[in-house]
Amino acid sequence: MKFTREDYNKRIVDTAGKIPADEPVFLLRAQDVYAPSTLRFYAKLLEDDGNIEMAEELRDHARQMVVWQKSVRVHLPDK
Repeated sequence: MKFTREDYNKRIVDTAGKIPADEPVFLLRAQDVYAPSTLRFYAKLLEDDGNIEMAEELRDHARQMVVWQKSVRVHLPDK
């Protein structure tokens, strides 16, 4: 799997081997101020496509991110 950040390419691994080495992936961290709203937007797209269960899972994850953000310093994404 290939991340946009080179340091992620070296540190984050797919131990199950389900993601091809050349597949681009993107990681959102809860410390990113935009992460919860990004997940909610994606959840809306899933819902519009009829995938209600996955949409709810993402919304729940976004809520968990917001709770976590209240206990730490969030910031804009950086490299």
